Amino acid sequence: MGARVALLTTNCDTVGQMSCNPAIGGVGKGQIVREIDAMGGAMGQAIDATGIQFRLLNRRKGPAMHSPRAQADKKAYQQEIKRIVEETPNLSLRQEVVEDIEVNDEARMTNDEPGDGIRHSVIGVSVRGGAVYNAPAVVLTTGTFLQALMHTGEAKTAGGRAGEGTTAGISGALARLGIRLERFKTGTPPRLNGRTIDYSRTELQPGDDAPQPFSFLNDSLHVEQLPCYITYTNPAVHDLINANLRRAPMYSGQINTSGPRYCPSIEDKIVRFADKQQHQLFLEPEGRHTQEVYVNGVSTSLPRDVQDDMFKLIPGLEQAEIMRYGYAVEYDYAPPDQLTPWLESKQCGGLFLAGQINGTTGYEEAGAQGLIAGANAALQVAGRDPLILSRDEAYIGVLIDDLVTCGVDEPYRMFTSRAEYRLLLRHDNADRRLTPLAHRLGLVGDDRQNRLQAKASAIEQAKHILDTATCDAGPLSKYLRRPEVTWDHVVQRAPALAEIDSAAADQALYDIKYAGYIARQQTEVERQQRLAAKRIPHQFDYDRLGQLRAEAREKLTRIRPVDLAQASRISGITPADIALLVAHIEGRATSS
Repeated sequence: MGARVALLTTNCDTVGQMSCNPAIGGVGKGQIVREIDAMGGAMGQAIDATGIQFRLLNRRKGPAMHSPRAQADKKAYQQEIKRIVEETPNLSLRQEVVEDIEVNDEARMTNDEPGDGIRHSVIGVSVRGGAVYNAPAVVLTTGTFLQALMHTGEAKTAGGRAGEGTTAGISGALARLGIRLERFKTGTPPRLNGRTIDYSRTELQPGDDAPQPFSFLNDSLHVEQLPCYITYTNPAVHDLINANLRRAPMYSGQINTSGPRYCPSIEDKIVRFADKQQHQLFLEPEGRHTQEVYVNGVSTSLPRDVQDDMFKLIPGLEQAEIMRYGYAVEYDYAPPDQLTPWLESKQCGGLFLAGQINGTTGYEEAGAQGLIAGANAALQVAGRDPLILSRDEAYIGVLIDDLVTCGVDEPYRMFTSRAEYRLLLRHDNADRRLTPLAHRLGLVGDDRQNRLQAKASAIEQAKHILDTATCDAGPLSKYLRRPEVTWDHVVQRAPALAEIDSAAADQALYDIKYAGYIARQQTEVERQQRLAAKRIPHQFDYDRLGQLRAEAREKLTRIRPVDLAQASRISGITPADIALLVAHIEGRATSS
């Protein structure tokens, strides 16, 4: 976008390092990766270049549920991201430990503009050693490193990732700015030496025969895929864990913070699902040139000796050697209801927050926030309006709206069920939804936009053929709406369709087959857009509305929704509250 950017990180060699599972995508997350790619982000291209197994999840369900996922070569992915970063124009990668945020205390004096009443404005950051980087916009993407503490049984070590340290200065700086901090925890499973695993006692899980790329710049993938394997826990494993719960930090009182409910530790699984006789475990290779295997499903902070004993009871892992023990990590995060919908701090102008500092979990959720926060930092510096994706435009819009409107009480993870317009937000049409906007903002170049236009022309060509070719049922487009009719059926009746690119054919197929459902969702979208058109002044005094309930006044004052649509999504805000706001805002507009 033309902005000069300094990327400061504690270790240049760990840019793009996958702290936990070396995989990209999954249910809900795969859609986010394709949206990141459609807007010019690097994640899709990097996983296409370094993936070792590709699978499209939920194939038996409708297209709204299809979610791409890929296992990565961990080192290769990290190196590919580092290469992309180093070769990006206007970007300087620096190894620095940021210790403080430099601000001035001049409040903005304008009325009804984004950022009114902010008590501070960022002017840069200071780093260990005393140097200062001056900047009118700063994006914090601190992951799990803020005052981080790792737990393995009773043992505690300062650090946000195995083998790396922690950072404390930024927590203090945020607190001084009046930004509220709380604590979350996450965990990671042990890694095993694949040479010591008996794969004959496990189930094979191969990749797709025809792997689908993540990046819209790639038409196909030609990659030698590595298999994953599946095994299971059993009652003996569960008995061992139950007998040692008193030594698990989450159950001994050593950790009192919330963890990700949708990615629970093995200890939590055994306690919460006590009636289950087994839990599925996935053995996932960490790369082509390593024997290290990630045990997906055994996130744990149990002591080392219990981890050793646990694997001796699991089929295929009886002789397995642990290369890295599992651990939990506690860290500071800033509850995201303190952010605007463009991810700027309400307390400090020019300060943007993205990733796990906002209470999320997962590479994909972090990457999406980083893209939006970075774009908005550049837009602000250029004096342009912020980028806000709505819930009907992108999963990224759902993610950010959930964060800033509802806050979090556990680490946030994306699922398709969180998106009310998921038929509109399929992974396959992310480029059609977002690339034109990204092109207007300067996030993507003409090559990607031209590629999209060629695809759009092919889609229209396919629809034209389907509308003009006929069969007994009338136009082929009407025939295609029947549930039992496939693309191959219409190709037999109109051979010209065989020349249509497969990606364009899929789009034409979904557009026609699901036209009725899409139209119904579009009606609801238009209703929300009418609410969104009614803006709420930033300094609106909710205390002036005497009829408004105390809970509504408190929540609306804290969240500061930008429009009535956002206000209606705040937990605890009722239709009656919205009706009061509508009456007041419309009355104010009429009087002015």
